[in-house]
Amino acid sequence: MTTDSSSRTDGISTFKGQERALRADRLGAGGLLLSVLAATAPLMVVAGVMPTTFAVMGIVGQPLLFVVLGVVLVLFSVGYAEMSRHVHNAGAFYAYISRGLGGTAGSSAALVALVAYSALQVGIYGIFGFEVSGLFATYAEVEVAWWIPALVAALVVGALGWLKIDVNARVLGVLLVIEVALVVIFDIAAVADPAGEGLSLHAFNPDTLSGAGVGTALCFCIAAFTGFEQAPVYAEETSRPHVLVPRVMFLAVGFVAVFFAISSWAYTVATGPSAIVGTAQKESAGLLFSLTESRLGGTFTDVLHVLFVTGMFAALLSFHNVVARYAFAMGREGLLPAAFGRTTGTSGAPGTGSLLQTVVSVVVVIAFAVADDKPTGDPTEPVLHLFTWFGNIGALGVILLMAAASLSVVVFFVRRGAVGAQAWRLVTSVLAGLALLVIAGYTVKDFDVLVGAGPDSALSWVLPGIIGAALVVGLVQGLVLRARRPEVHARIGLGNEAFQLDKAAEETP
Repeated sequence: MTTDSSSRTDGISTFKGQERALRADRLGAGGLLLSVLAATAPLMVVAGVMPTTFAVMGIVGQPLLFVVLGVVLVLFSVGYAEMSRHVHNAGAFYAYISRGLGGTAGSSAALVALVAYSALQVGIYGIFGFEVSGLFATYAEVEVAWWIPALVAALVVGALGWLKIDVNARVLGVLLVIEVALVVIFDIAAVADPAGEGLSLHAFNPDTLSGAGVGTALCFCIAAFTGFEQAPVYAEETSRPHVLVPRVMFLAVGFVAVFFAISSWAYTVATGPSAIVGTAQKESAGLLFSLTESRLGGTFTDVLHVLFVTGMFAALLSFHNVVARYAFAMGREGLLPAAFGRTTGTSGAPGTGSLLQTVVSVVVVIAFAVADDKPTGDPTEPVLHLFTWFGNIGALGVILLMAAASLSVVVFFVRRGAVGAQAWRLVTSVLAGLALLVIAGYTVKDFDVLVGAGPDSALSWVLPGIIGAALVVGLVQGLVLRARRPEVHARIGLGNEAFQLDKAAEETP
């Protein structure tokens, strides 16, 4: 079959055929929204991140933090969504940064994105394996090392990465809806049966945000939002990206902010605002389950434990898909070997990128398994190390990417002479960018607290240094390409448009 006939048969909008494009029209608004929201892993945030923030930071006003971050990310989304109307590329962040700040900055952003999202996904394997191991111990009375279910999950996720995205969207959607329903039931139960202080709104009082832990608490909480910004990654696979991508982004960030603010407030109602910090320190990640057992019974809590695991699996799938698409976009534009820029013939999915992420996940899990000398059931290696370390590495990378994307939006429209038409969007982008830089500064400054290391620990600079190294290596790669392969450098961030330009050049006498 020739390239042209392949394009006509499969409806792929590039003259290069399915080797150079992700298959269009496979995602509608619902599938896109579910794929994006699944990455936020609602139950993982409610059961894991929220109790940790209460316990470690001692901040009662966590619900207010979610509201504040929701406002910051809505401001960010205004310019980011407008940019998505002009740029449709599976590279998303780095494509936008390339258009605004140039190909060299785009090359750096591409590597940071690949490392950050890969770290976020790999980190979840730690807590996933630990929780599955706990389920076996509780319900089957079988001791299973955490790394065994983690490796099995990595292989299953890798296999699903070869399937069509709409299959994954259905899997993600079912898991997500059940997760949200269970958390809402807990919220209602907490409100119906409050602690002695009643339905107190004290957690929304700005006075609760005073203290040295607020900046670090922002780092914890912003990680809970990670995922909403992924909508543009799927732009090539929707029929109307200029309409669906902005719509899904605003729906996602709005839902996440409200949902997490209410759920964290429900915690303070269930224990009482004055007792939430002490109770979280005592119960740790078991806080949600102890509160549901006393109010909703053992059966509900058992179901919640199972859905906690399936929710993490949904997040693993979502992040896997995003990493594979970043690798595809980078391969297509010469930032990775050309093999990454081709899709699998049967599904149109970015198969090589999917394989890369699977290999990385398996290697990292095995490395942490080898280093684990603790007895089965000890969370040190899988949760306190793999999950916490890699989760915060990824969160730092995403925060920096969002700050750079905010600046890129401003430069992009200024260069187009659209300052007047886009004035209010440029203002929101500047405000969001400044807020995100402040949060990034706190993240680096307090990284030892975030990963549970001492202030003199090498981890406080080695772990954020991974993102720093990706940034520098990407910059060097961009500079080398600009000097030695300017035609490749000029295509960074263009995606399918670069191939259309090639086609036009070939057809011009």
